[in-house]
Amino acid sequence: MKQSHIRDFCIIAHIDHGKSTLADRLLELTDTLSDREMTDQVLDSMDLEREKGVTIKASAVRMRYTLDGETCQLNLIDTPGHVDFSYEVSRALAACEGALLVVDAAQGIEAQTLANLYLALEAGLEIIPIVNKIDLSAARPDDVVLELAVLLGVEPEEVVRVSAKEGWGAEKVLEAIVRRCPPPQGDPDAPLRALVFDSHYDAYRGVIAYVRVLDGELKRGEPLRLMAAQITTEPLEIGLFAPHMMPVDALQTGEVGYVATGLKTVRECQVGETLTIAARPAQKLLPGYRPVKPMVFAGLYPIEGEDYTALRDALEKLQLNDAALVFEPESSQALQFGFRCGFLGLFHMEIVQERLEREYDIDLIATAPSVAYRVVTRSGEVQEVSSPAELPDVGEIEEIHEPWMEIQVFTPSDYIGPVMELVTRRRGEYQITEYLDSQRVLLKYEMPLSEMIIDLHDKIKSATRGYASLDYAFIGYRPGDLVRMDILVNKEPVDALSLIVHREQAYDKGSALVERLKEVIPRQLFSVPIQAAIGRRIIARSTVRAVRKDVLAKCYGGDITRKRKLLERQKKGKQRLKQLGEVAIPQEAFLAVLTLDEG
Repeated sequence: MKQSHIRDFCIIAHIDHGKSTLADRLLELTDTLSDREMTDQVLDSMDLEREKGVTIKASAVRMRYTLDGETCQLNLIDTPGHVDFSYEVSRALAACEGALLVVDAAQGIEAQTLANLYLALEAGLEIIPIVNKIDLSAARPDDVVLELAVLLGVEPEEVVRVSAKEGWGAEKVLEAIVRRCPPPQGDPDAPLRALVFDSHYDAYRGVIAYVRVLDGELKRGEPLRLMAAQITTEPLEIGLFAPHMMPVDALQTGEVGYVATGLKTVRECQVGETLTIAARPAQKLLPGYRPVKPMVFAGLYPIEGEDYTALRDALEKLQLNDAALVFEPESSQALQFGFRCGFLGLFHMEIVQERLEREYDIDLIATAPSVAYRVVTRSGEVQEVSSPAELPDVGEIEEIHEPWMEIQVFTPSDYIGPVMELVTRRRGEYQITEYLDSQRVLLKYEMPLSEMIIDLHDKIKSATRGYASLDYAFIGYRPGDLVRMDILVNKEPVDALSLIVHREQAYDKGSALVERLKEVIPRQLFSVPIQAAIGRRIIARSTVRAVRKDVLAKCYGGDITRKRKLLERQKKGKQRLKQLGEVAIPQEAFLAVLTLDEG
């Protein structure tokens, strides 16, 4: 295929604006799949993606389309829309020259639309604006076309109107890709340089690297060198996505495909790596990607202790195709051995936990999520702490810094009050209000990440009847009046329930948590005190009352001293039980931290 006839493009949009459905229509129109092979959301191959209706992993496919008598090769990379997976989007953009920016005709421009658009503009991509779902009764295609035209500085006629569900206008999208997307610019005669933009693990063929050939030609049978890792490997297979894997003899400059490397660990073939031919290596590495920094941390522990090794193996395999997942071993008095894992957000954490339970059949307990704090000690040393248990003694701490985010909330103007109240209550600092039109408003705030991670998105959706959308970006660390709040069950601290909280909120959160734990911890034959403490000071307490056996049931009438003797014996027995007894803490207790109601 001539280089001038190749088009590499991706689809970017806010979550649920119709990327995967549009990709289905393009596959149908180009006869890439037969009617028998066609299903809804072909490129969303994971069960979780289909159930939740979101794209989690970027996926690639090659199509052929003939326009004006010339056949073009179209390489599509479908990307996620959820804010937690924006790193997948940035990786896909580096492998493309053009991007389809899809906007819902009913919802209009949303938070992630702008976030992904700015990523694409930074990467220097040609943007093709598309308004989807024009068949909906609530659609406002004319208004949304105008919004997009103003945002991108183009004529309204350049915005393509489609209904991916009904198939209207999909042909115009293919024409726009061929006419407006630039062809790849690489040098076919230069030494091979191929960018690894994604990967997954195959038990028989090792790491399967998804590559975009930027210079030269990738041929079957030639030993390859990974330039950053300084490793040479002989690939087992090279091929393309159609959308199923199809082996080929060679991939030319500008083409997208895969390489079955035969490598067994992700550390040997990182995403962002440059592949070259070992016999004729390139001199200069490709820029690769900025490393992804996890923002949310939680402990994952197997319910059965013998599953620890299986959990470690499963996390290593998940890390192969999820660059944002990091983990290290940790132990807890209450939960024994497990791993401290880092995630991009709460949705990312939920996906990883579900994949571990489904794909690897491991029953897990997840501790309350926390963020990474920076602790400045009195000696001037700076420590990064991702778990309350890692905090140094109070006497050693000079300052605790917490991560802050800039958040953007797009909402109908009717709901400004509830949104502002919700964000301000969570220590949000107001920045600016922008009126996009008579109906829609953009609110900008700065707020601590720890106040966002649990349920801010859900609360904003509830407060605005589902109309608002949220985007956020990290802006830096700021000092805060933060303290560690420990939870004691039966006077023993449970490290997995500890929290780092703002001093002003400690009493309210402590009281709410001990009351919630009182409901979920089962009753024993002795009373169980549940306490929240800061240092040595108890700030809240509740008690799970003992289950009382009626030892006087058989006593009727008679001398009162006999009854007293039985009650005294029971009392002594309970004291002895209390000294020896251990309280089993169920999973619901750890979930209680997540369901703390701020009210």
